[in-house]
Amino acid sequence: MIWVLLAGGLLMLLVLLTGFLMARFAMSGGKRQTLEEARAWQAAHYDLSWLDALRQEPFTVRCRDGYVLHGLLLRGGGERTRCVVISHGYTDNRWGAMKYARIYLDRGYDVAVYDLRGHGENARTFCTYSVREGHDLADLLGQLQREHPEYTLWGLQGESLGSASTTACLGERPRVAFAVADCGFSEIRSVLEAGVRGMHLPGWMTGVASLCAKIRYGYSFGEMRPVDRLRGNTVPLLLIHGADDTFILPKHSEALRAATSGPCRLVLIPGAGHAASVLTDPEAYGRAVTEFLRENHLPTA
Repeated sequence: MIWVLLAGGLLMLLVLLTGFLMARFAMSGGKRQTLEEARAWQAAHYDLSWLDALRQEPFTVRCRDGYVLHGLLLRGGGERTRCVVISHGYTDNRWGAMKYARIYLDRGYDVAVYDLRGHGENARTFCTYSVREGHDLADLLGQLQREHPEYTLWGLQGESLGSASTTACLGERPRVAFAVADCGFSEIRSVLEAGVRGMHLPGWMTGVASLCAKIRYGYSFGEMRPVDRLRGNTVPLLLIHGADDTFILPKHSEALRAATSGPCRLVLIPGAGHAASVLTDPEAYGRAVTEFLRENHLPTA
């Protein structure tokens, strides 16, 4: 009997240890790209020469918990009165947002890009998959709006984690005219569970890891649900998703569409995988943004 109890105890200990390791990997694993690495990747995949003609103004934002974000305001020239804040994906940084910047610059918007919490020039910390990141975006937007009264119209765009941060931010009812969410997740638990099954582990280990994440970091995976932040949202929302995205499935954007209360359009880009829609078919992407802006009576040039 004693051996059965010992074996059971050891098994439970192994499960908990594995759960803590999984939580650590999910919340703070993955190598973050440096600014130099990210810029090099972007430059290898599309033309960045247009950046040289822009006025680039560095800025910092102190969030509600004291954490400091670093960013860059890109001014397209002239007396522009509208601006879009673009949020990048996990392990990337502000350079990952540049592939969307020209879409808005060409349509008469200035652009603010920044490093999400734990990324780029910011201090290293763990990821909460839209919880703290959504608050950060709301704080950043609020500070930029106070510091730049010349902009009377604001928009948001995000990719993957940045998309989830964008939709979560809408729950704080920011003063924005529109939002574009590209390949975002509606909730993170199913994404992580798919990864767990891909490692040939039982799906229920995701629940163990979630409990361990709550103990270690203060947040469970079940709290990381940007879809819940869309309840009652009336800001026009454009959802874009790669039709061939096997990492964050298009059904996540469908769930986001069902949750929002305002004008919403979902566009699937054929042949595009995760976070690749704008590179796979930039013309279709640009058309989708233009049509969405026009449908909602927003400037496009």
